[in-house]
Amino acid sequence: MKTADSTPSTARELLQAHHGRVTATRIAVLDVLLATPRALTHQEVAEQIQGRQALDRVTLYRTLDWLVEQGLAHRIEGNDRVWRFNSASREDSAHAHFHCRDCGRVFCLEQVMPAIAVSLPQDFQLDRAELTLHGLCPACHQARLA
Repeated sequence: MKTADSTPSTARELLQAHHGRVTATRIAVLDVLLATPRALTHQEVAEQIQGRQALDRVTLYRTLDWLVEQGLAHRIEGNDRVWRFNSASREDSAHAHFHCRDCGRVFCLEQVMPAIAVSLPQDFQLDRAELTLHGLCPACHQARLA
């Protein structure tokens, strides 16, 4: 379903808008990313798709990589060297991430926009910058207080 401003809002519409092949796997993976407010590991995506869509590890990795290449998803590396993925639901999706040191989850902080004030040497072109904050998520912080 499209929103009032005709911005693609469903996984199918987003895939069509990016002129990608609309497959059941791509729809299922993007649906999971769109429905989750935090970044998910490959394993977490697989667990959420389990039962809805049969797919192997390699297909899931390729699908996630394709979504990142198309700008439909972000890939964030955690301190544990595990990639996490989240949807890139807006055209200008620059935002910070928060990595919880206790539970390892990575959250998107859509309201925190990284201020990029770097002076690069001549002939360097910046494509993107990542800001990841580290600490305790609300649940882990509350658990420590209890």
